[in-house]
Amino acid sequence: MDTSVAIYTLVIYKLLLLLIGFWSQQRTRNTTDYFLGSRNLGPVVAAVSYGASSASAWTLLGMSGVTYVLGISAIWIAAGAIAGCAVAWLWIAPRLMQHTRTVDQITLTEFLAGDGKQQAAGSVTPIAQIASVIILVSFIFYIAAQFQGSATTFASVFDLPLAESLILGAAIITIYTFLGGFWAASITDTLQGILMLVAAILLPCTAFVHLGGWEAIIDSGVFAGSSWVPTGNNVGLAAVGFIVGNLAVGIGTLGQPHLLNRFMALRDDRALRTAQWLAIGWITLIFSCMFALGLMGRILVPDLADPESLFFQLSSQLLSPVLAAMLLAAVLSAIMSTADSMLLVVASTISHDLKLQRLLPGRELLLSRLSMTAVATLAVLVALYLPATIFERVLFAWIAIGSAFGPTVLARLGGLPLATRTVAHSIVTGFVLAVALYLLPNTPGDWAERLIPFCAASAVLLVPLALRRFSPKFRTVPTSDQTP
Repeated sequence: MDTSVAIYTLVIYKLLLLLIGFWSQQRTRNTTDYFLGSRNLGPVVAAVSYGASSASAWTLLGMSGVTYVLGISAIWIAAGAIAGCAVAWLWIAPRLMQHTRTVDQITLTEFLAGDGKQQAAGSVTPIAQIASVIILVSFIFYIAAQFQGSATTFASVFDLPLAESLILGAAIITIYTFLGGFWAASITDTLQGILMLVAAILLPCTAFVHLGGWEAIIDSGVFAGSSWVPTGNNVGLAAVGFIVGNLAVGIGTLGQPHLLNRFMALRDDRALRTAQWLAIGWITLIFSCMFALGLMGRILVPDLADPESLFFQLSSQLLSPVLAAMLLAAVLSAIMSTADSMLLVVASTISHDLKLQRLLPGRELLLSRLSMTAVATLAVLVALYLPATIFERVLFAWIAIGSAFGPTVLARLGGLPLATRTVAHSIVTGFVLAVALYLLPNTPGDWAERLIPFCAASAVLLVPLALRRFSPKFRTVPTSDQTP
């Protein structure tokens, strides 16, 4: 590989990111600017930045890798992710945009906590405290996964030490997000999303041509032992569990703060309608292409030791040295840029949701930026000293946050009357079960971890409502927080 071309491409791209950060800084004057871009996000930036934030290292590297291992049965993971995106944009987005504008909420934590009256008075509600802790814990692991994906590639492609690679990538991401906030994150994520789409289409198409088309792929016999569902004893039950469990990957989409804040920042209804189809189309293309790449990789590289390196292996094998270097550099930059939206959520959590801006009156933006730097440092340490696969680490954080917040998001937007205590119990139930199942030896990544926490958290919300409706004994209705 022509590493000099890759290095030059990286340098140019990183300089562009920093310039975007400086430009965005000029548009950032208050907390609404810094955290939501003054609620003036256009459809293209909203849709593509949403996609790039939701599908980065774990899609390009993890989705292609898991397809390489599972074969065609990995289609259910892609289908779950696409379905989750569709529900988020078509059902959640219009309701969340309208509601948060009406009551002037700028973070998902405010929405989860209720109408914001207590927070406006300067106090931190129990729900806000619980949600903030969950965001901080989960996002440190999530951000670490992004840093790990970029650093591993740096180390293998450019022969750089892992520690230096982590620090370099983390520093650049933190700097431009530190400067420009939401605008910098959204615009750089849009650039990232375009690069990801080009790479995701180019490489599978090249592999398809190299293999000689459909007939050659089918005749290879590589899919002879692969099926849509597991085979063996109790195949019916196993098949249902496998399909439902993999489709449940999309459930996590419904509670991710760094994705839902794109809905809160949309300019107007017209921008929303355009963004809905752009975002769903983008996600569908990315996941479909990575699924196809994983299948073709089973033919082209049959004995790959690390499935998550498939994307880079095929780039080097199928593309010219210059094109491969430029493609790898562009995708690497895209992967490194994904953490910016999560860093921004962390900053808003510490300074705004936990009301720590009281420590520096009138300096909330400074506190947000310092918080961002501290969390980026912790994420680097996690990536260095707590090794895990990219797919496993992202899946844990994705499921933990989605299970904790998703049920409450759906219930509030559905207009259900929710008591503060019930919401708090639901959030804790979803998160604790996700952590517990992750720590068990046989459940990480399987259907139980993906489905049980979300369903249990939903039951905590819905059972009291059902009891009050159908049983006279429980008809004393507690004070609810909000009804959108």
